[in-house]
Amino acid sequence: MSVIPCEKNEALRDLIVEFAEVLKTQSHTLGTHGLDEHDFYQSGLFRGSIERIRGQFSATMQPKRDFVAAILNHMQDQALIEDWISAGGENRHDYSITLNDGRTSVVELKGCLDGNNTNIFERPPHADEFILWSVCSNPGADPRHNVWSGIHTRLSAEIISRNQRVDGLIVWDWICGTIARPCPKVLGSAQRFTDVGPYRLPPPCIYLFPSTVPSPRNNASPTPQPIGNVGFLDALNRCFGGIQNELNNVRITVAHAAAETVRTTEVSRDDVVQKVSEAIPIRRA
Repeated sequence: MSVIPCEKNEALRDLIVEFAEVLKTQSHTLGTHGLDEHDFYQSGLFRGSIERIRGQFSATMQPKRDFVAAILNHMQDQALIEDWISAGGENRHDYSITLNDGRTSVVELKGCLDGNNTNIFERPPHADEFILWSVCSNPGADPRHNVWSGIHTRLSAEIISRNQRVDGLIVWDWICGTIARPCPKVLGSAQRFTDVGPYRLPPPCIYLFPSTVPSPRNNASPTPQPIGNVGFLDALNRCFGGIQNELNNVRITVAHAAAETVRTTEVSRDDVVQKVSEAIPIRRA
């Protein structure tokens, strides 16, 4: 049982740890800096270089935007959406998609879901549906920890506290199905990959959220909505070969417990509960 079918590659994680140790102890042998070992590590050159690389990886959104653009263009070419635009830097959301029935789907990009950025979203007034898309480009990240942290610790509390509906969540990027993040959906089923430009992709992981915001008085545990009600997720699932029993349903149940409001989060797949929380007080992370 798992909140997401894939898991981190432990062997790769061990290699990352091993290689990081090599970098810490042998970096003075690299390059043409002209410093001996003592002066190299005393100079701050190593630490400064690492911080620069970290900043470059974290600051750029371009690879994520290139990936999403390739997906949306492919869906448009397949006549599964009518059109899409990038919302630009003045908006909190990232993409506005016109569906074939004329409705508007708004998508906001997130990272690995375990950080405070997951809490920052605003459903715009023109959205007929509002979807978050996790693009986690860190090969060493733990998808099972991140997805549960995002859905239960962060999103469920924000949805209830702010009374803002999130219709669904996509967890999917170009690392899915690679050696860094093996995907059980395609093991022994190479025909389930879809090639889009430079990417070779398994079916996406899709999470369907409640159709209304849970409320302890009169709507304590709304049913997760069917995928047919969320046009972009339905189109994405059909475009990339997803099947019904791979869809994830998120049920959020809210109640009063003495002076506190508590919520329980449950994720099920193929009618089997994959993970469920205890009744946890809402403390927004």
